Amino acid sequence: MTMLIRLGYDIQFNLPCDVAMVALLNVHPSRAQDLLEPDEVQTEPPLQVTSYVDTFGNRCARFVAPAGRLRLSSTTLIRDSGEPDAMNLEARECAVGDLPNEVLSYLLNSRYCEVDRFSSIALDLFGAVKPGWARVKAVCDWVNARVRFDYSQARPTKSALDVFTERVGVCRDFQHLAVTFCRALNIPARYATGYLGDFGVPVTGPMDFSAWFEVYLENRWWTFDARHNVPRIGRVLIATGRDASDVALTTSFGQADLCHFFVVTEEEGNSPAIEPVLEPAPRITS
Repeated sequence: MTMLIRLGYDIQFNLPCDVAMVALLNVHPSRAQDLLEPDEVQTEPPLQVTSYVDTFGNRCARFVAPAGRLRLSSTTLIRDSGEPDAMNLEARECAVGDLPNEVLSYLLNSRYCEVDRFSSIALDLFGAVKPGWARVKAVCDWVNARVRFDYSQARPTKSALDVFTERVGVCRDFQHLAVTFCRALNIPARYATGYLGDFGVPVTGPMDFSAWFEVYLENRWWTFDARHNVPRIGRVLIATGRDASDVALTTSFGQADLCHFFVVTEEEGNSPAIEPVLEPAPRITS
């Protein structure tokens, strides 16, 4: 069942001085053919925005903003299959020696994923599980059952080892721990961020961008989600990378104080209008 999804955001900053910024807010190039309306970052005040594709294949917007209030906003419409995340319960692991060159980096340490610290832990927990899909699912089951979701426990410095120790975090923390376990088991895994509406599930709160992860099995990437741990419909990918540091929604090369954050992901006909909000709503954006 095909569905139309209205995507949008309104993110505002107070800038004490001029600052260069990079934003990863565009729908991923792999979904470009599904877009039914333009997908461009709009700025207030109007700025010259240039676009480029980074080393991970993500579309990025680059600009320099003057001191004062900065608003980044957009709305677009995308066609989606309405089907849940693809599954293949028999998908096999690929031998490391047979992996494509570009996949090898997703076996290594990265800023939030201390793979070398998890080698023995991962083998103890999952070494006896059938390799392939079943082993990745076991990782997701373990993380989902033992890590508690709590927005108040979010912090930008939390790594996979911190999550393993503290057993609490937000969606990015669930995915970092699962990614690290998979890499420690020689299963390539990468972090993903995008839109995930509450389609077919209870509404859990204000809309936000979401995180999940992908693993390389049977010579392709598959979607997994250690936070929700069930196939979902309506995922719209924005970016993938080694971990959250590669796919921050905004990166400012100078001070930029977030003062408003709003995201919408709704089936067309049910989406609220994106309007300026004057009251600040502080939030972590990366």
